[in-house]
Amino acid sequence: MTSKTGCGVTPPDREMAKVPPSGSEPPPAAPAVLLSEPLRKLPPMSMNGEYLRVTPDELARALKDPEWALDLAEEIQDAQEDNGTTAAEARHFTTHQTWNLLDFLLKRSVFPVDIVHGEELFDEADDWGYGPPRYLTADRVRLAADTLTQMTYDQLAQGVDHSEFAAAAIYPQIWDSPTSLDWAEDVFTPLTEFFQAAASDGHAMVIWLD
Repeated sequence: MTSKTGCGVTPPDREMAKVPPSGSEPPPAAPAVLLSEPLRKLPPMSMNGEYLRVTPDELARALKDPEWALDLAEEIQDAQEDNGTTAAEARHFTTHQTWNLLDFLLKRSVFPVDIVHGEELFDEADDWGYGPPRYLTADRVRLAADTLTQMTYDQLAQGVDHSEFAAAAIYPQIWDSPTSLDWAEDVFTPLTEFFQAAASDGHAMVIWLD
C-alpha cells in the first residue's frame, strides 16, 4: 500500500518543490502545519505510521472484510491528498517516519494506549505494508485523546538524550544531534487533534505501518 499525504503535515518528498518558470502562476499556499528543518531531512520513502478513523459500524465491517477496509483506506487517502484538510477534519493521518520515535517517547511516559501500533489484531487481514493493521476501539481512542490533551511534546521529551535513540536502534537511526528530539514535534500536535476529533465523534481507529 502506498503512503499518501497526512493531513496538516507535508511529507518530506513533497518539500522539494520546483522553481516555477517566469510568468507562471504562483505556487499554492503552504499547508497549515509546516515541517521543521530536522523533519524535512527524513528519507521520503520509508516506513510510515498510518491512521484511519472509522465509525463503529465501519470497524465491524472491516473486521469481517479487511480487504474492504483497505479499499476504504486508499479511497479516503486519495480523496484527502493535497486538499488542505486539517487534522481535526481528516479521516486519515500519517506520522511519516517519526512513528518509532513517538513509540519510544510514549512508552517511556507509560502512555496507557498503544497509539503507534494499535492494540487489537485483525484476524484475517493481509499485509498492509509492514504487517497487518491493528485497531483501537472507540473507548481506547477516547482514553488516548484525553491523555494526549493533558500533555505537551516538551513534557513527553523532557529528560531524554538523543543518544538514547541510537542505543535503542530507533528507526530510522538518524539520531546524530540534540535536535533529533525535534523530529516528532511537528506531528505531535496534529496527531493529538486527530485523536480528539475521533473521540468526539465516537470513532475507532485503524493503525498500520506502510
